[in-house]
Amino acid sequence: MSKKRNSGTIMKKVALAGNPNVGKSTVFNALTGLHQHTGNWTGKTVETAVGTFSTKRFSYSFTDLPGTYSLLAHSAEEEAARNFICFGQPEPANDNSSDELTEHNSPYDAVVVVCDATCLERSLNLVLQVMEICPKTLVCVNLLDEAKRRGISVNTKILEENLGVPVVGTNAHDKKTLKRLTDRLDDLCGGKIVTKPRKLRYIRPIEDAISIVQPFAEKCFSCPIPPRRTALALIDGDKTFVSEIEKFRKADSSSVEELNGAIKRARSLLAENDITLDILKDRIVSCILLNAEEACDGAEIKLPQTVVHQSKADKILTSKALGFPIMFALLLGIFWITIVGANYPSELLSKGLFWLGDRFGDFMTYINAPAWLSGLLVDGAYRVLAWVVSVMLPPMAIFFPLFTLLEDLGYLPRIAYNLDKPFCKCKACGKQCLSMCMGLGCNAAGIVGCRIIDSKRERLIAMLTNVFMPCNGRFPMIITIISLYLVCATGVLGSFLSALALTAVIVLGILVTFAVSRLLSATLLKGEPSSFTLELPPFRRPQIGRILVRSLIDRTVFVLGRAAAVAAPAGAIIWLLANISVGDATLLSHITNFFDPFAQFIGLDGVIFTAFLLGLPANEIVIPLISMAYMQMGSLSEIAPAQMFELFNANGWTPVTAVCVIVFTLMHFPCSTSLLTIKKETGSWKWTALAFVIPTLCGIILCAVIANIARLF
Repeated sequence: MSKKRNSGTIMKKVALAGNPNVGKSTVFNALTGLHQHTGNWTGKTVETAVGTFSTKRFSYSFTDLPGTYSLLAHSAEEEAARNFICFGQPEPANDNSSDELTEHNSPYDAVVVVCDATCLERSLNLVLQVMEICPKTLVCVNLLDEAKRRGISVNTKILEENLGVPVVGTNAHDKKTLKRLTDRLDDLCGGKIVTKPRKLRYIRPIEDAISIVQPFAEKCFSCPIPPRRTALALIDGDKTFVSEIEKFRKADSSSVEELNGAIKRARSLLAENDITLDILKDRIVSCILLNAEEACDGAEIKLPQTVVHQSKADKILTSKALGFPIMFALLLGIFWITIVGANYPSELLSKGLFWLGDRFGDFMTYINAPAWLSGLLVDGAYRVLAWVVSVMLPPMAIFFPLFTLLEDLGYLPRIAYNLDKPFCKCKACGKQCLSMCMGLGCNAAGIVGCRIIDSKRERLIAMLTNVFMPCNGRFPMIITIISLYLVCATGVLGSFLSALALTAVIVLGILVTFAVSRLLSATLLKGEPSSFTLELPPFRRPQIGRILVRSLIDRTVFVLGRAAAVAAPAGAIIWLLANISVGDATLLSHITNFFDPFAQFIGLDGVIFTAFLLGLPANEIVIPLISMAYMQMGSLSEIAPAQMFELFNANGWTPVTAVCVIVFTLMHFPCSTSLLTIKKETGSWKWTALAFVIPTLCGIILCAVIANIARLF
């Protein structure tokens, strides 16, 4: 199981497991620091992280498994975690990782299961299942400081006696408690601690059924998991788990026949006790819960008032009367702060970047660069890039930390709870709400987030409708049009009304998501909504440092980098279209004239429609392209809002045009990055094409209705 590094230090391989929201990744980051790499599981689109750290005795390779509540897995993430714990799957390959990280073909040496001290009993469900597979399990009871604030105390010694494996209490940000964790891990991996794991026990009919199948399972399979667990999986008929077990089958047809006969007898025995396969799953879960309750007995002490404050808050935040108003009020507040806070920095950044662009142009003149090269690089690539950065960076730097703050407080699961019922009525999954929230920052991230949805049908619905949540690339355009045409007031009142209008646009996107989800459920993706367990985690004190790192570096820089990567080449292409003439007009003019009749019918014009098409790489370049085409200039110049308003009016814009532009911004094809993400997640060009067509048709139909009703009146 172990190997030696070049330095002679023994390398131990450890899996890090735990429920979502228990601080597992915080423990992982605190231990491994910068010595990490990420990649995808072999044959799956599930991301995992691997990191290393060393103690005086050993070096460790830690695999941070996806969060899971149970080894009775449903989603791709849960299956990946279960399969690693059960079969020791290899870690994902990564070209940038060192040999010591990628060479991981043998099973792990131990499993560390991180538990939440504030709800210990629930966490022990996973602990008991892991212990059954891997006797060398170390239980890390995290968040002890938070439990103490809530009047909960955990006696780790009693818990260790109840479980029969080492238990350590930690606060992930306290180095002393993490030192105790690594010391116990050294003792466990070094053989100093001998574990006697508590056995999972089931009701008598299930135990009898297991005893019938277990001898034949042991004979037929050479699984790395205990025959008892193999027998239960075979009786239960868990298809994904059994398919993994089948890989370890011994080539003996007679033993397979005997095994199949034993499974039939076991199921008949269960049927005699009124336990069908569907009921069996519930009975297994109930037994595990009962075992967890017994294991927790005496180890956890709760004062009666510990849950009073949280229950009161949840009653308000998830109530029928106040749940939605509070949700929309918070959304309105975030948008208002973003709009007010982004205006001045955006203006300063624009002036600074365009000033640098002028100096860049002076340099090209100084070195006698050809006019076409200077135009391509300065007037095309750089100026469009400068526009994108100045427009996107300030609002992202404000919006993402505020949104991450709600996430860190634990409010997002409350939003999912509120929206679960509407999604069920649409025959979709309530978890889709969480991927929608991610889509507000970046649709590509929201599409990847759809992995949390177990059902393939519901996952596809969530992917196809995620684009109706305007990403950060579309926010600036919507805000600009709202401030120019729909809000006449200035100052604080103007910014408040702009935020209110933007919130209304988001609500429209949510309503369209419901409608399209229902339509897909009744046509292309028929089916009933699946049930799922939704955890309402405890409210937690936000960690400002982590919020800033996650929101500014992991999200803002990532999204801005993606936009910048496509904005520069797109700017060069736009410059070419605006400067290469065919006959008496540029290529850009020919394209806009071609689309103008159709665009006029839906309340736009040829320039606006062409700008959306050319904005496929990144929505951020739509407004600069419109301005460039209207000014009939070969390059983009800095333009103030007042000048933009005059320019748009001179080209026939009306408030109806502005409304249609906002609607089409909300409902049109995803950017190229999102489309490629859908292709990667689904593995199908069919669903990728539908992701392009569905929102575009919705936008065209709604814009046509608005424009033609306006013409009538």
